[in-house]
Amino acid sequence: MTAQAHEKLLYEGEQVSMSFCPPLPEGHPRIIEVSPDEIDHNEPENFLIGSTACWRGYIGSWEIRNGKFYLTGISGRYKMTGETPVFADWFSGTIRIPKGKQLHYVHAGFETVYEKEIHVNIEKGLVIKTKEADNRAAQNCR
Repeated sequence: MTAQAHEKLLYEGEQVSMSFCPPLPEGHPRIIEVSPDEIDHNEPENFLIGSTACWRGYIGSWEIRNGKFYLTGISGRYKMTGETPVFADWFSGTIRIPKGKQLHYVHAGFETVYEKEIHVNIEKGLVIKTKEADNRAAQNCR
């Protein structure tokens, strides 16, 4: 599998990316699938849609604000209606936020290794724990 395009995330006021792709909620009334003809591939955010670097066919934009995880937008094969973010109460899991330089490129999924990662544990849309992992020492063992 090709390395995958990262999701966008607004975290602590900073635009970063996620080495993870939280699922979209099934059947949510504000998330609508669009036909392939409706995707404007000239839009910068849709550049990777349909390529092997984006098997899911969309790029989500997310935000962590006041201890809550929100979906704020989608480009590609889905669109989001309305102006307000959608509280991601369907999601429980750990998101990974890469920090620093890329140490080791892996041409598969989200496996590329960066100097550091922030791991944010989320339970039903609520942030329950955050920790930083330093990958530099482990890379010296390769």
